[in-house]
Amino acid sequence: MRAQKRFCHLCGEKLERISRDNRTRLYCGECDRILYENPLPATAAVVLNHDNHLLLVKRGMEPGKGEWCLPGGFVELDETPDEGVVRELAEETGLIGEVERLIDCVYEDSPFYGPLIIIGYQISHQGGDLRAGDDAAEARYFPVAGLPQIAFDSHQAIIDKIATKR
Repeated sequence: MRAQKRFCHLCGEKLERISRDNRTRLYCGECDRILYENPLPATAAVVLNHDNHLLLVKRGMEPGKGEWCLPGGFVELDETPDEGVVRELAEETGLIGEVERLIDCVYEDSPFYGPLIIIGYQISHQGGDLRAGDDAAEARYFPVAGLPQIAFDSHQAIIDKIATKR
């Protein structure tokens, strides 16, 4: 599903693959420039309610449509990861949150998007009413001991990390 870069974004010439720095890299001969392929930054919010239940959203679109995951998504160009996780939480759940702490950064090679760095944060609920929104079909709290199957390995790793801290 993920697209492969074929042309230089600077000059439009066809790219080639060369060996450099012990890796295969995209190279534009016209610009004499390496085009680095980097993971996309995304966020995941861990929100626990007063009963210590974990907030999950059921995905309304691919990848993982119909499966449960942490609220989150891609960081936009004009925001920090902290701002991105708070925005995504509001879009997907209607909740207003505040970053409490960084939990972990997890690498995932998504067949849908390519390489990702998922930045997991613990978020405190500051306001708003819980409702599914944006690309979430449902949003609700689950007891940590009775979670449904989680759509993404990176989200499960972040959940596992918080579960060991409790």
